[in-house]
Amino acid sequence: MTMKLYCFGESGHSYKAALALELSGLDWDPIKVDFFNGETRSQAYRETVNEMGEAPVLVDGDVRLTQSAVIQEYISEKSGKFGGTSAEEKREILRWILWDNHKLSSVAGMTRFLCNFLPEDKRPHEVIAFMQGRLKGAYQVLDAHLQGRDWIVSDAMTNADLTCCGYLFYDEPFGFNRADWPNIDRWLTRISETPGWKHPYDLMPGNPSDRT
Repeated sequence: MTMKLYCFGESGHSYKAALALELSGLDWDPIKVDFFNGETRSQAYRETVNEMGEAPVLVDGDVRLTQSAVIQEYISEKSGKFGGTSAEEKREILRWILWDNHKLSSVAGMTRFLCNFLPEDKRPHEVIAFMQGRLKGAYQVLDAHLQGRDWIVSDAMTNADLTCCGYLFYDEPFGFNRADWPNIDRWLTRISETPGWKHPYDLMPGNPSDRT
């Protein structure tokens, strides 16, 4: 049975799930969520897709899952990939997933939104500057951890890599310059050279150009 992923191209959290699905080799189809026209805020979406009003959402037969980390774990259970091979690795993967969701992706997603998807006259520049400062600290942690490493955990790609890269492949400016972080840059290159990798706008429906 083909799994369905409710997602949209601009969503880094959706990208985490979509990339895990694509690289896992599992059969899946994307279903576009019209976030920018308010679909996730609609009563119908909250009643029939996700009560939390968010994307991504994975549907596999009678199974319906929300939150990218939960979806990634399910993909690992189904495919045997990306979940670690020992109890120690699994705990370390979880540690980085929790760190990413709190320190990196949540801040990067909001900062990118404020910098690019709000009208210029409504952008809160002091808030953006504050959040970019927070992001700099996260980049420092990740870049230092990747010194001398190919992957965040273990000697192969895991869900730790798939979660932390979620927003870092987007081209819209939000204060992240790969050239400033050589270890992150090298790691992102390694991910993008993985067979089957696709840019978020090539993997999921939805692109800022659709609204211009």
